[in-house]
Amino acid sequence: MRRFAFYMIALTLLIACAAPPAHAEGIKIGLLKTSSSAVTVIAIKRGYFTAEGLDAQLVPFDAAEPVAVATASGDIDFGITGLTAGLYALASQVRIISGHLQEHPGFHANALVASNKAFDAGLRTVKDLAGHSVGVTQIGSSLHYSVALVAEKSGIALDSLRIVPLQSNANVASAVSGGQIDAGATLGNFASPAVERGTVKLLAWAGDIAPWQFGALITSAKLADSNPDRVKRFLAAMHNADRDYHDAFTARDGTRADQADAPAIYAIIADYIGQTIEQLRPALAYVDGGGRMDVEDVMHQIAWYRDHGFLKNAAGAEKIVDRRFVVPMSLGRAAGTAH
Repeated sequence: MRRFAFYMIALTLLIACAAPPAHAEGIKIGLLKTSSSAVTVIAIKRGYFTAEGLDAQLVPFDAAEPVAVATASGDIDFGITGLTAGLYALASQVRIISGHLQEHPGFHANALVASNKAFDAGLRTVKDLAGHSVGVTQIGSSLHYSVALVAEKSGIALDSLRIVPLQSNANVASAVSGGQIDAGATLGNFASPAVERGTVKLLAWAGDIAPWQFGALITSAKLADSNPDRVKRFLAAMHNADRDYHDAFTARDGTRADQADAPAIYAIIADYIGQTIEQLRPALAYVDGGGRMDVEDVMHQIAWYRDHGFLKNAAGAEKIVDRRFVVPMSLGRAAGTAH
């Protein structure tokens, strides 16, 4: 009888330890509907947030800068966003807590596309962009910075381009497709279907020309300081999903190649962003498997935005990288001369 009672107590303890927390903390995560942001969905589907006692609610946005603004205001707890002048200008209110998306050769985060009209008139490569209009989401956005890096690497003066802000990636893709602008820089998940339909022509993938630290995980300074434990649990869940994404699409030598888990990860991403695997495959961005960040490149970006007048009142913007949480890395910064 005593032995039976002992077994029952042991069984009860095992069940209690294995069971999820009785009350998970609700968190709101702001993101765009892209393949790299879908890492968050991997963390949800595979129970990584639940294991950390978190209940994640996704809040979609159309562009990167509104994610930063919503994080600063406390409307969302965490954000997955591109690195922009608007984000750096909020350095007193927002903290970068992890690396995420990178422009990386062979992986396709941002595309430069041309309208069919401009292509037929001679805009065939990135080196033909001088004198043309180029759509981006916003002035001072990560896409604006990406265009600047690609232009410099291609020997084109940035002031020879007419940069047109169109507020969202969908608007950029639509404007290029309709011929309202000559070219556009937009996320691969918006460019790839348009290229497949034949409504735009692909000029280049930005990461093949100018690699850089494109995206990050962020939170408010208030949350980072008041509840670092919640931040660490959020990052633990996200980094598990980062590893799944990375390992599904990256070969041992770091090149782009589908691995054994790729079909399962494709299915999760395709369901979230509403595209076919055929549309997704050419537009997969690179995500570091450990959530590491090229901090040196982030400092370079801040300097570039300052030099070009986008950070006039952003004293101390360098402090936006919260080194309590960020794991640094070096990408070699093949892009880092765009002053």
